[in-house]
Amino acid sequence: MLFALIVSAQENTTEKNKEESKFQFRAVSEVGFISVLSHKIQLGESGTYFDYVDNGGQDVLFPTVRFSLEMDWNDRNTIILLYQPLKIETQAVLKEDLVANGTTFPALTSIKSLYNFPFYRISYLRVLTKNNDKFNFALGGSLQIRNATISFESTDGTRYTDNRGVGPVPALKIRSRLNLNERFYTELEADGMYAPISVLNGSDNETVGAILDASLRMGAYVNKSTNLFFNLRYLGGGAEGSDNEEKWPGDGYVKNWLHFFNVSAGFVLHL
Repeated sequence: MLFALIVSAQENTTEKNKEESKFQFRAVSEVGFISVLSHKIQLGESGTYFDYVDNGGQDVLFPTVRFSLEMDWNDRNTIILLYQPLKIETQAVLKEDLVANGTTFPALTSIKSLYNFPFYRISYLRVLTKNNDKFNFALGGSLQIRNATISFESTDGTRYTDNRGVGPVPALKIRSRLNLNERFYTELEADGMYAPISVLNGSDNETVGAILDASLRMGAYVNKSTNLFFNLRYLGGGAEGSDNEEKWPGDGYVKNWLHFFNVSAGFVLHL
């Protein structure tokens, strides 16, 4: 009985400290699969506009994970640190010639394709709905760091080309949550941007870029420290144009547009 009283007192103290604290922390993790709805790329002005789904082996499902840490303060402000690995490796026999960065891969060549596009994102949100326990809406912004490696290689090792790049991608962000009852909730979240790169960073780069990362989540409050959820996500975007600084290999021109659909499940752990 004494032990039970001590545990109860500790739990009450923890809850009281959480209520009094200006800061609340959460860890979020999800795991699932990606279906490639559409994905096309062109490397070089004279290159092939290559269809990964039809000709590059991206017509199956690929595993995916996602991790984030969140910090709330004063109930209305949130900082989010997100890491999203995104690596798709395939092998296929080409139905037609592929020209990338001036390198020709003839039809019937067996090739390995790598599309490695992990990103790191920091976001800030400000809750605009005050004193509403049923519904909240938050607006803010994100800064994403893309870390891209795209390559094609013949399986006999005689032909290879790639395209690499690291750069910042700013975006607008929204998040809303509706508590359906004491147990279940639904949540909508989106990060999006469409703009010329020169407008974003003041350079003479004429590339046009876009991103949309939008999810619809159905969750359950399991207990005071844990939520479980099921998530549907659309991840799309890309870029088109010439990078005046990155011209090797090829002439610096890249056209890359993708549309991914992600199904996942995960948990939220309140720290």
